[in-house]
Amino acid sequence: MNTNEAKNIGEIYIADEVVSAVAGLAALEVEGVKAVAGKPSENFNSKHAYKKVKVQVVGAFVYVDMSVDIKYGYSIPKVTRQIQEKVITALQNMIGLTCKEVNVRVVVAPDVV
Repeated sequence: MNTNEAKNIGEIYIADEVVSAVAGLAALEVEGVKAVAGKPSENFNSKHAYKKVKVQVVGAFVYVDMSVDIKYGYSIPKVTRQIQEKVITALQNMIGLTCKEVNVRVVVAPDVV
């Protein structure tokens, strides 16, 4: 028996909600991120941020859209770049998907306005 031979023992399906959860939670790990949401008008609740992240999975590729509120005093370009890098790395390492786009919109959470 060849131990290097790959065996097909079944398919693995990962729900879009799982991809959203990984992306949203990865974004929340970036220093300076106050909250994550899918649209500026939606309720900002970091506990359920993953439900607000829009993902589109096409084969082994994923496209991510999210909105974030960044804490006062942080560099917006620096934080958004870190979000993109963190999300790309998390999706590749945890799920095995190649992230084609991570679109980040910076908005103000409704509770601060």
